[in-house]
Parts: sequence; structure tokens; C-alpha cells
Amino acid sequence: MTDRPLVAVTGAEGFIGSHLTEALVADGHRVRAMVQYNSFSSFGWLEDLPPEVMEHVEVVLGDVRDPGSVQGLVTGAETVYHLAALIAIPYSYRAPHSYVETNVTGTLNVLEAVRHLGVPRLVHTSTSETYGTAQTVPITEDHPINTQSPYAASKAGGDRLADSYHASFGLPVVTLRPFNTFGPRQSMRAVIPTVIGQIAAGQQVITLGDLRPTRDFSYVADTVAAFRAVGTAPADAVLGRTFNSGTGEEISVGDLVGLIAKIMDADVEVRPDPARVRPADSEVMRLVCDSSRLRAATGWAPAHTLEEGLRRTVAFFRAPENLARYKTGIYNV
Repeated sequence: MTDRPLVAVTGAEGFIGSHLTEALVADGHRVRAMVQYNSFSSFGWLEDLPPEVMEHVEVVLGDVRDPGSVQGLVTGAETVYHLAALIAIPYSYRAPHSYVETNVTGTLNVLEAVRHLGVPRLVHTSTSETYGTAQTVPITEDHPINTQSPYAASKAGGDRLADSYHASFGLPVVTLRPFNTFGPRQSMRAVIPTVIGQIAAGQQVITLGDLRPTRDFSYVADTVAAFRAVGTAPADAVLGRTFNSGTGEEISVGDLVGLIAKIMDADVEVRPDPARVRPADSEVMRLVCDSSRLRAATGWAPAHTLEEGLRRTVAFFRAPENLARYKTGIYNV
């Protein structure tokens, strides 16, 4: 275990974080994985990884809001992948202070730890939500930032701190801005698991919010590959820069439901649920990615089509032991 180079991952217990941890081990790394402290001693989705993966993972219970936790996590790491965040947009309307504490102050703690311990590289995670509704398409990294939710604003705050630490202190940070990621292990708060989960649970009437917005959906393995690409590319190609990752293709929520129903051979009726609709000025109506900068700098490219990724995700949710972990009958904020 000790002969492997050490990398650290915040948010390792989550959807993308657990997939990234698994991939980093496959790449030959030892992973120090921060899991948010909880009294259940739950390691989240890391508990689903096979023993031959977990023997190369050191799980650390902590919290990015605590500077000491972060310093201990990153000590000795060659690269830090910072994924820890509060992510649900609807909940950010209810608890904006929590989003600032985790997504802004938590990021500041990671930046400070990397700076003072001299970690060679930090990969910081942004989100396409910082762009707001597309003003020009496809969206490049030069698109204006237009934060339409407290969640988006908190993530943009973390991004700006990362930029400032590179400019002020020469911090070796690169920012990855994934567009909408989906796949096995995703939270039911996202639209694709919401649709698949309700159908897999046998519901013929599914409830959703606005069906008009379009999104650029990437299968999780492709997003993970983007993280690995910016984490290992030559420093002069990526440090101090922000990179979009996405497919360059968009689909409306309504058409997405139709595609999922077709894959699942289901005849469903969609009913609007006002509780699931964002405030009018907060809804991001269109997101479609231009990832040419990432492709040019690293050679990354998505390897999965939307339909292929959906089929793999459907297979995951159709497994009874997986579906049982989700609450498909309620609105997961």
C-alpha cells in the first residue's frame, strides 16, 4: 500500500467522489478519502467498493469546514481532488448559510492547506450552474458568470478564491467545471435518478418540475476521466486555468423522460409538481458545453453516449438492493 503515490479526495463518499476514488486506485494510487464526519460511521458509497479497492483507500472522517481536518487530509499528498460540496439547488433556497460555509469557507480551508503544505497540485471542482442560462451556445469558459441560485453563487465564490490563490500565491490549482453528470450511485435529488427511480419502483405516474430546461448530460465515467486528465496533465498545460467538461449535446427534461421510458419499456404519465419547480428567475433554462479547451490541453473526450450511460444507470437502479437505498416516493430536496 505504501509504495503507491498518495492522492487525497474530499467528498469521496459521494456520487462522483466514490467513482473517482475507485478510478484513482485503478490508476495505481493510494487514496486518502475524506468522508464527512457522522455518528453512524458511514463511509457513504465507499462502502460499496470492493475490498481489493478499499485496501488502497484510507478513509478519514472529517469536515472541510474545519481547517485542522483538511490539513491532516492533504499532508503528504501529491494531488488533492476537492469535490466536497453541498450540491442540491432546492435546499440552497432553504439553507444558504450552510452553502457558504461548505462551498466557500470549505474551499478556502483546502486552498490554505495546499498552500502552506506545498502540495504540488489541487484540482478544484466547479459547476456549470455558475454560468446560469446560456447567453451564447455552446458555453465556453469565457461565458459570463451568472449565478441564479444560492448554490451557484457559493460555487462561484469558491471558484473565485481558487483563481485568486493562483494569482496571489502561485497556488498550483486547476478548476474543472463539469456539466450535468449522471450514473450509478447518484442522489435522487437529480433528475435522471428521479425518473429512473420512480419507474423502477413501479410508478406509472411520475412527478417532476419544469420539463422545458435543456441540459448537457455526461456519464460519470467520462467526468471522472476529466478529473484524472487535469490531475495528471503537464503543469504548464492546466495550472491556473478553468476547464469545462461535457458532451456538447443537449436534451430537454421532457425528451429525456421519453428516452428513459423507452429504455425501460415503460408507459408513464408525467405530472407537474409545483414543489419541484424553481423560482422563475432562478431556473437555468439552457446549458450546453464547449469542452474544446479541455480536449486541446489534455486529449480528453467523452467515451459514452447518453443512451449507453442511461442503460447502465437503469441497470443499477433496477437491482433491488440498490433501489432499496432510495426514497422514490417523496420529493428529495
